[in-house]
Amino acid sequence: MNSSKYNFQYFQGSSLSDLFAQDITEASYGFILNYPATGSWAAYPNRQKYFIQDGSSEATKTSFDKICQKEPWKNLAVLGDRIPGIVINPPSKSLLEYWQEHFGFKHSNIEMMDCSTYLDDLSHSERFDKLITLFPFDGLKPEKHAVDSDTHYRLLSKVALEELGVQCPKYKSYNLHQVNIEDIPLPQFPYLIKTSHGLSGEGTYIIKNPSDLNYCLEEIRKYLDIKLLDTIIVSEFVKNEVQNYCVQFYVNKGGEITLIGTTGQLVTPEGSYLGGVIDYRNTDMSKFFQMIANVGEYAHKQGYFGVIGFDVLEDQDGQFYAIDANFRVNGSTPLCLQRHTLLGLGKEVAKYSSSYRIEGALESILITLKPELDRKDLIILSALEKVKYGKIYTELYAIVTGETIEKMQYIEQQLQTKGLQLLP
Repeated sequence: MNSSKYNFQYFQGSSLSDLFAQDITEASYGFILNYPATGSWAAYPNRQKYFIQDGSSEATKTSFDKICQKEPWKNLAVLGDRIPGIVINPPSKSLLEYWQEHFGFKHSNIEMMDCSTYLDDLSHSERFDKLITLFPFDGLKPEKHAVDSDTHYRLLSKVALEELGVQCPKYKSYNLHQVNIEDIPLPQFPYLIKTSHGLSGEGTYIIKNPSDLNYCLEEIRKYLDIKLLDTIIVSEFVKNEVQNYCVQFYVNKGGEITLIGTTGQLVTPEGSYLGGVIDYRNTDMSKFFQMIANVGEYAHKQGYFGVIGFDVLEDQDGQFYAIDANFRVNGSTPLCLQRHTLLGLGKEVAKYSSSYRIEGALESILITLKPELDRKDLIILSALEKVKYGKIYTELYAIVTGETIEKMQYIEQQLQTKGLQLLP
């Protein structure tokens, strides 16, 4: 494949708002940093039109603290100062001061809103004409979405994969209101069943045997019972996988493409997303240029602008298969945005994870880990304090860095001796 016909360049900034800056000049934009949810705690559950599969029962739903605190805060950390970030739960003063010191943004653009009224307030707001979102909101007026909400929902569907113009595993989609789940023809094991709009690994089932299938069908029936699912896909399983990448870029309103970065993905055997590893110096994105061009062109034709991340599996024959495409800021986008900062410090390798934990309150952690934080061996994107059996601990979304992968692993071991745990 000849990639020389494309000359895509890396984004030179380090914030999300610098990425979007070129496209937000004609109106007043804000960025809603949280996903919609469907749990009973949500004031605006997405249960009307834009279904999101975030757990098939109250007990398994993605929790409030993840959707309204940890996840939005990590994007707020790297938002920059050119777009107001809409938050329904404020980060702690300690976290904010750490960000201001280490990321160099003022963070004066945090727009605190009441979680019980925010989507109504935004729908009728004169201050915000358009809102950038990770997923369309049932509770926000369609015309207030920066990308047409129906289009965005269609792009985010697992069904849209084969329209992107890239090689992907063969799959078939089924509307469960038109076909009985028992009547769907299933291939030989192993294969995948996916719900159309699963959140972060939820709704994806690797089927290797009859008991996997029974579990999956049970989950799908639960989603049908609570009326949060229309469509599933049954997909081939990519065999002999050697690498799992997330390829990220930005497509502007003119259809021009800027590279953000490529991470190797850390995924549990069950398929849950744990984080990403990046090699800023030695990742050659040109092998993905044709795929990027095709996905970018498709997105642009649909009227989309913003960040796109697509997941690619490489098999042992060097074939690339796109297995998912996320038309939104991705989990590891903040990791990619550290590129210039870390290369400037001679740090070429970094790893992002959303499952660190350390004993103590954030304020004391910032003192204990000050040498590592000052050297940017560790970068904290999100921190939430919790109490268990009377003991305070802090859950972190963080990046560990190093000059080489060995140095990074050594630094992580050193951090473990200071109490930083990586939860399985």
